[in-house]
Amino acid sequence: MSSLPESKNSNVHPGERRGGCDAACRSHVEASGQSGVQKTTAGELLLRIPAMDCPTEEGEIRRALEPISGIRRLSFDLAGRTLSVDAPPDAWSGIEAAIKQVGFDSERLAEPPDVDTTAPNRNAFLQPMVALLVAIVAEAVAYAAPEILAWKLAGMAIAGLAIALSGLAVFKKGLAAILRGQLNINALMSVAVTGAFVIGQWPEAAMVMSLYSIAELIEARAVDRARNAIRNLLELSPQQAEVRQSNGAWLSVPAKDIQVGQIVRVRPGERFALDGKVTAGNSAVDQSPVTGESMPVEKEPGDDVFAGTINQSGALEFEVTAPAGDTVLARIIHAVEEAQGSRAPTQRFVDRFAAIYTPGVFILALGIALVGPLVLGWPWMASFYKALVMLVIACPCALVISTPVTVVSGLAAAARRGILIKGGAYLEEARKLKAVALDKTGTVTEGRPKLVAQLILGKGRPELDVLHIAFALAGRSDHPVSKAVATGLALLEQPEVQDFGAEPGRGVHGTISGHDYVLGNHRWIHERGQCSPELEALLVEHERQGRTVAILADQKAVLAIFAVADTIKASSQEAIGEMRHLGVTPVMLTGDNPDTAASIAALAGIQDVRANLLPQEKLDAIRALAGAGHPVAMVGDGINDAPALATADIGFAMGSAGTHTAMEAADVVIMNDDLRRVPETIRLSRQTHAVLWQNISLALGIKFVFLLLAIFDSATMWMAVFADMGASLLVVFNGLRLLRVRK
Repeated sequence: MSSLPESKNSNVHPGERRGGCDAACRSHVEASGQSGVQKTTAGELLLRIPAMDCPTEEGEIRRALEPISGIRRLSFDLAGRTLSVDAPPDAWSGIEAAIKQVGFDSERLAEPPDVDTTAPNRNAFLQPMVALLVAIVAEAVAYAAPEILAWKLAGMAIAGLAIALSGLAVFKKGLAAILRGQLNINALMSVAVTGAFVIGQWPEAAMVMSLYSIAELIEARAVDRARNAIRNLLELSPQQAEVRQSNGAWLSVPAKDIQVGQIVRVRPGERFALDGKVTAGNSAVDQSPVTGESMPVEKEPGDDVFAGTINQSGALEFEVTAPAGDTVLARIIHAVEEAQGSRAPTQRFVDRFAAIYTPGVFILALGIALVGPLVLGWPWMASFYKALVMLVIACPCALVISTPVTVVSGLAAAARRGILIKGGAYLEEARKLKAVALDKTGTVTEGRPKLVAQLILGKGRPELDVLHIAFALAGRSDHPVSKAVATGLALLEQPEVQDFGAEPGRGVHGTISGHDYVLGNHRWIHERGQCSPELEALLVEHERQGRTVAILADQKAVLAIFAVADTIKASSQEAIGEMRHLGVTPVMLTGDNPDTAASIAALAGIQDVRANLLPQEKLDAIRALAGAGHPVAMVGDGINDAPALATADIGFAMGSAGTHTAMEAADVVIMNDDLRRVPETIRLSRQTHAVLWQNISLALGIKFVFLLLAIFDSATMWMAVFADMGASLLVVFNGLRLLRVRK
């Protein structure tokens, strides 16, 4: 067949070639820390391919499987090094044979491994270190008696042993790549080491291969920090939890076996193993591992709790609301894994550059080996050696590793702060934003009404009596405005209400201590003939500020007015100020009335306000902002703002601790609904971009210097390996700096 279906986690098109190295690629894909492959179903072959380290090798395997008929789907999981093939069983043997033919061993699995198979092997250094010692022995033999044939043969045998110990896997992959007409790092190293051995530089060939293998391992270990930044998320959620049994006893049960609806107990100091809703107890919970909030959040019956958060002060019981595989934490990890699977623009540029750079240097080295002696009269051996040094220098390890480790570090740093970025592209592109469109309700404001003002008008009546009457009527109503009044008053005593009733669109009424009262809106009081000019002026003033007014009255007069409003978040003003400092213009897009919108915008410091907008009109506003040539972001709640979120260059959703809707609708999810995370994302994007280009400049600069040294006979193969290893480590550690960027 001509092509195979792309899997969701695929990064490289089958026809795409790129230069790369094992450790560099491995660092990129292992950073997610766990397998994302789902359980196999009938007709699916699940293979573990230990040497499948990077998208380059995924592309090689995909091309090898293209000629096989019957394959319906390929699903690669580079983090778990597994491949799921949807194909009839009679094609399985051919699939395994085709994979083996391109240099990859595979083993069948019944289901994905439960444990992280990408954890570094503590004995991984042993074999290359032994190879290095053997190479040193070969070097000593070469210098001990260079003219004695027996010693020379012994030295060559020892050098061959060192190369075999450290480089068999490299040669296997390199040969397979050369046979397919590809020039990756394995092919370069295979040619360079073989050439050095043939021209008599066998001690150096052994040393180069040994040092290369050690350098690969050092790189892999160096990027462990980026990988562990994600793997540590997995460790936030405990594997066991105490579940209440039918007889009332508590039993410790594996978290993965706990069902939705069961009651779980968490003691002070313990972490929550699952998501749930508190049923008993009061406590403060540290939610910073999931939402990035700096202060503990008070929890009481009815409040939501999340897996991975820490119970601090009192024991809590909660009802499980999601299985272990679908908690907020699990969805965060899954989203970060998918984000790491998508390549950022700079990474795509580096891949394309490496695909040209590596063959280009190979052709240059070949030209030096052939043209130098034939045209310039250089000695053949010296020309060959110079060409081999250039091949080692041409290794694009540092260049290729410079981008993925930086992007992974940036994504991990954002996730730690409660910012879930769903792709490296969005991490990079956020730096370009010039305008941020903001929904009002739930984004700039709290999203729920609060009692903001009250005024007692009834003369001759104790103020506390009036408040008790209002509290009694409001407490019996389920209307949001009445609830806000009751919550705001929060009195201990509530008088008994008789003949309570509600008038739709007007308010509520009831009898207290033999007197009739109403708690209603402006229209109802006006209809009752109790709206004096003085009262009218007060109501108009509150309404001009975007407040909703509830009015308490008896049969004779108005006793009190209560103003309710959706209040601005404490962090919104600071967030808007930070946006302006970054050169980003905030714009409010809201369906609310102009007075309310203007009032909130003035408090937040937003000058561009567009009110009375329907969802389609918000969408048109986003297009108008983008049409002005300004990359624009939309910040909303992920539901009614979904069209605008999808149309904006970057959509930020206020995630309410990671609701499904918000995660699906937006490119970036703010886990704790703190608007300050938006400018923080922009700053992190700018820092990531700066580090990316620092790394690219370092990698190419070091390569360029050593290429010049090689051309002028001032570089050896040893120096080339050390230069490559040093450049790789420099870009890795520079990329990891993002994990330490302050909030």
